Amino acid sequence: MDLVEWIPFIKNNWFRKHFMKFVYLLQITIFLMSLFFDAWSVPINTFALILIGIFVFIIHESLHIVVINKKGDISLTFRGTFFWLHTNAVLSKTRFWIFMSLPLIGLSVVPAIVSFYVSGNIKSILLFVSWINLWISSSDIINSFLIVIKPKNSVFCRGYYRVEKN
Repeated sequence: MDLVEWIPFIKNNWFRKHFMKFVYLLQITIFLMSLFFDAWSVPINTFALILIGIFVFIIHESLHIVVINKKGDISLTFRGTFFWLHTNAVLSKTRFWIFMSLPLIGLSVVPAIVSFYVSGNIKSILLFVSWINLWISSSDIINSFLIVIKPKNSVFCRGYYRVEKN
């Protein structure tokens, strides 16, 4: 990559350095909100909830992979409790936003909306799935907002972006 042409996705050095602190703060906020809204009162055992959480994580990452499948190499890395998908694919602004937002929409927004139309255990499980994925998606949420504020003709690759001329 020619770094003369490519700009870091997060330009502000201070924000880039402290990005994960904002993610942790968002996760804490999401967790506290879930306690306030009683999202953890699911009437099934703890082991089943752990399995649901693992299943949600796997589906979450699979939705990311579906968006960038056949666009470039994909690798999964992690640090602590955070996982990142890396790719050498150059993605348009729209495709990169879908990459970041599809798991959030599919596993948090849709189950939350569906929960209004069901009741009982199914409603509790859908809300649990929604909250767990919201927690998992904390960095995706911040990145989705950052993608939206980038210029219209931006393309993204490996934590950098550039604006292409038409």
